[in-house]
Amino acid sequence: MGGIRGPIYDGYRDGVLRRFLTRKWLGAFVLAILAAIACYHLGQWQYGRHLYKAERNARLDANYRAEPVPLASVMTSSPLPLARQWTRVTARGEYTTRHPIYVRNRPNLGSTGFELVSPFRLDTGQVVLVDRGWVEASSRGADVLPAAPAPPTETVTLVGWALPGEASKGRKLPAGQLASINLPEAARATGEDLLGGYVRLQEERSASGDVAPAPTPLDPPDRSLGPHQAYAYQWWLTMPLGLVLIWFGIRRELRMEAEDVAGDGAAKSPPRPKKVRVWDEEDG
Repeated sequence: MGGIRGPIYDGYRDGVLRRFLTRKWLGAFVLAILAAIACYHLGQWQYGRHLYKAERNARLDANYRAEPVPLASVMTSSPLPLARQWTRVTARGEYTTRHPIYVRNRPNLGSTGFELVSPFRLDTGQVVLVDRGWVEASSRGADVLPAAPAPPTETVTLVGWALPGEASKGRKLPAGQLASINLPEAARATGEDLLGGYVRLQEERSASGDVAPAPTPLDPPDRSLGPHQAYAYQWWLTMPLGLVLIWFGIRRELRMEAEDVAGDGAAKSPPRPKKVRVWDEEDG
């Protein structure tokens, strides 16, 4: 059987190869390769997002509920390292102002409002920015700042989480407002030389042990991994799709041409003799 099928298979294979080497299908092949490369890199990007969130969750597991460590052992004037993010820290000092800075358009509890940040001078003399919490936006619009608890005036000991500064949004806002927790912009707004990260407040207590009034606590950090891993696998599985479509397209063309040839041959064959019916003979 192999000897019988061999020439037929070889001829079919050669026909497919000749058709593939035409300008049309070579162009389609180049496009399919480019699409496969794009799918590969899109899958890599999605998988990188998945790994980033998995590493973030690992840091949260290690740091978020750990015993607080002195802020000076975590944060310096340099940008906060990635491995130190969400480290639970403690510090003692005083707020340098009674007037917090309002950070606009911050979501919390399903609403949009302001986060309140204030400079905090440590016992060492260094200054760190502290995010004390959130207040809901005024019903009269974002330009009307809502009332909020002022930072305490006495020395306090605070506990919170170390976080890096945020990217600037490049917006100019009225005095006392920021578009993001961008440390250089906060330094200009406060006139203080700030450390290379900020503290999201968990609690603060005075020397007597009293808990200072504070704005609404912020939502816990997001721990969802999202659909990035599934999207990565989908992009990678899509990589050979263009080549598969080319294969079926060439087969379809060859099959249609073969059917056309067969149809032309049938049209040129001699007509079948007409069958004589009984009533035709009687009429004759």
